[in-house]
Parts: sequence; structure tokens; C-alpha cells
Amino acid sequence: MKTSQNILTTAAIFGATAVMIGAFGAHGLKGKVSAESLISFDTAVKYQFYHVFAMMATGNFFAQMPSKQLTWAAWCFTIGIVLFSGSIYYLTTRELHGINIPAIGVVTPIGGVFFIAGWVLLGLVFSKKQ
Repeated sequence: MKTSQNILTTAAIFGATAVMIGAFGAHGLKGKVSAESLISFDTAVKYQFYHVFAMMATGNFFAQMPSKQLTWAAWCFTIGIVLFSGSIYYLTTRELHGINIPAIGVVTPIGGVFFIAGWVLLGLVFSKKQ
């Protein structure tokens, strides 16, 4: 099904970028940002990976039992990755690129809310009687 393919393709792209960004953090940022920033960066990579796996599961579930809730769950995971992990990537590297957007810090918890919403939507799908 097209939506299942889209979800799985998006998950694969986010998976590949998580590997690249993780490698950059492990090798390219050492000694260039604080130890605290490296820990935050690693957290963002981990959460991206966790939600890549959630998206892969969502895409596979969608292929079995298509639903609007699964489509919305995938969207929530996507938006969560962009907002949560993306904002942390930005915040931890801003000392390198010199661009300061102070309001970006409020984006991180909004991304976390999208992650939570995605999991809640998955739970709703599975709690329905088949």
C-alpha cells in the first residue's frame, strides 16, 4: 500500500541520517563542543533511532490494518524527530556554526509531545477490538 511504503521509506531515510549524524557526533564533535553537549547530541540520536523503529513498526502495521490513527502516528513520529532531535542537534552545535536562535529551545519539548502522541495513537489502534 502506498502509505505503508511512504512510512517505511521515511523511516529508512531517518535511519540512515541517524547513523550519519551519530557518526558525526562521535567523531566530528569530540573536542569541539562540551562533554554536556555531546551527551545531549547522543540523546537526540538515540531518540531518532527509537522512533525510526516505531515508524518501521507503524508502516508494517499499516500494511496489515490500514487506519487513520496509524497514519497520524507516523506523522507524529516524523514531526517528533524533526522537532525534538533536530532542535537538540542545532542547540548542541550552535557554538560551532555561530547562529543563535534563542527560541529554538521551546521546540524540543513540543517534539517530545509529538512522540508521546504517536505512541498513544499506536496504543489506541491496538486497544480496539478487531
